[in-house]
Amino acid sequence: MAEAVTGGAAVVDSLVAQGVRHVFGIPGTHNLEIYRYLPSSGIRHVVTRHEQGAGYAADGYARVTGGPGVLITTSGPGITNAITALATSYADSVPTLAISPGPPRGTVGKDVGWLHELKNQQGALDAVCDRSIRVESADELPEVIAEIFAGFTSRRPRPVHLEVPVDVLEGEWVRRPAAAAQTFEVVQVDSAEIAAAFAQARRPLIIAGGGARGAAAEIRALAANGVPVLTTVNGKGIIDERDPVALGASIRLPAAHRVITEADLVVAVGTELGDSDLWGGVPQAAKVIRIDIDPAQLHKNLQADLPITGDAQQALQLTTKRFDTTHVTEWQKAIRADADLDAGPWAAIQESLAGALPADTVIAGDSSQVTYYGTVHFWPFTTANRLLYPTGYATLGYGLPAAIGAKIAQPERPVIGLFGDGAAMFTIQEFVTATELRLPLPIIVINNGGYAEIREQMVDRGIAPQAVDLYQPDLPAMARAIGAHGIEATSAAALGDLAAEALTTDRPTLIQLTISGSRA
Repeated sequence: MAEAVTGGAAVVDSLVAQGVRHVFGIPGTHNLEIYRYLPSSGIRHVVTRHEQGAGYAADGYARVTGGPGVLITTSGPGITNAITALATSYADSVPTLAISPGPPRGTVGKDVGWLHELKNQQGALDAVCDRSIRVESADELPEVIAEIFAGFTSRRPRPVHLEVPVDVLEGEWVRRPAAAAQTFEVVQVDSAEIAAAFAQARRPLIIAGGGARGAAAEIRALAANGVPVLTTVNGKGIIDERDPVALGASIRLPAAHRVITEADLVVAVGTELGDSDLWGGVPQAAKVIRIDIDPAQLHKNLQADLPITGDAQQALQLTTKRFDTTHVTEWQKAIRADADLDAGPWAAIQESLAGALPADTVIAGDSSQVTYYGTVHFWPFTTANRLLYPTGYATLGYGLPAAIGAKIAQPERPVIGLFGDGAAMFTIQEFVTATELRLPLPIIVINNGGYAEIREQMVDRGIAPQAVDLYQPDLPAMARAIGAHGIEATSAAALGDLAAEALTTDRPTLIQLTISGSRA
């Protein structure tokens, strides 16, 4: 029997039909009809203290689950607060869905003084997402949301914004069965040319990006046959970094660039080989195969001799040839020597934590020196680990809410946050969220007095340091005032045991380690 409800039910029913279990967000005047139907839906709503935090939490959730993260905001400032988080998901190819109200039908662009009115809300979101979709009736929602979710698995996964006019959300809708999840056909790949290239190669190299995770088993099989694997930061952990042919996630280092030029076959899987990964120009290579679900990636930054659009898992099921690996040890030594130049205090911090924490720990980093000089190079990941890191957009403030999203997604799994004091202060309000949720999260803040990386760049350019040495609040005391635990670590060596103990508590723990200066 038909049931008269509002358009908010169409949104919630459609999310349920796609298997959504959690959403992140903040209620506001224009999205309240969505909240009317959430409690009875079985979907858990996690309220954050800022919409940007909701966006980062949805991003972290998506990275550890492999499925979409969903955030709900109100119109205007609510959705624009989330834009930086959505741009982060876009840069790193993370599937997130942002749902917001929009202006009533017939008022878009009219500048009528509507509450939260934006000149062009949909245009603003379309500029940072894969696309922004506006529906004009509640009847459209089931099929539109089903198509969005199908797109997350059939093409390059990037954030999508769904705008629902507020009068559609609040208007009457006759409830009907939600659209079923859509299926898609996998693009068939002819791997004969790839097999032939491997057959002719003597010193092949695989570069695995974040888009290669679905082909991790095939990449490990090639590694077992002696093919060395270098990963981007987003590909870190695809192969156990203790493997005899693993070259780590140190693709930005000069030694890794030399490795790329010395290989006689480079197979780049699921990566754009961008500046955010390589920190400079792309090295030339003798022969290049690129495999990606997105055809626009196949010649980006490095021209492919053999471009393959489609499923990397299928493309790499191709060879059992065994390769001589005598040269790989020299490649590993050269890369490690380059990494050691950046060691500073970062190596000791990573070694302490890696030695004390479970093998499947998720590390939520940030655009902090302790992440890109430390975790990337000095925490030897197994295939069970996962690093959450805003590589492409290089935002500050990502780590804390991303850790919350990861812990909500997989509560049984150990999750920590590890980042600098500058990054922490961008989203420190989400420590309240973690405390309210009673999450056993160790949040480790390495305090070097401000924006150390930018300070170094100023000095290198002959600019007098300014606006980089910051006033430092007592972060452990702040954590205790919130109702969580707050601890000052006395040394890098102490961090591992403190973090391991914090995993057993009933609330988050802020662990601060104060160090002197940048890379001191």
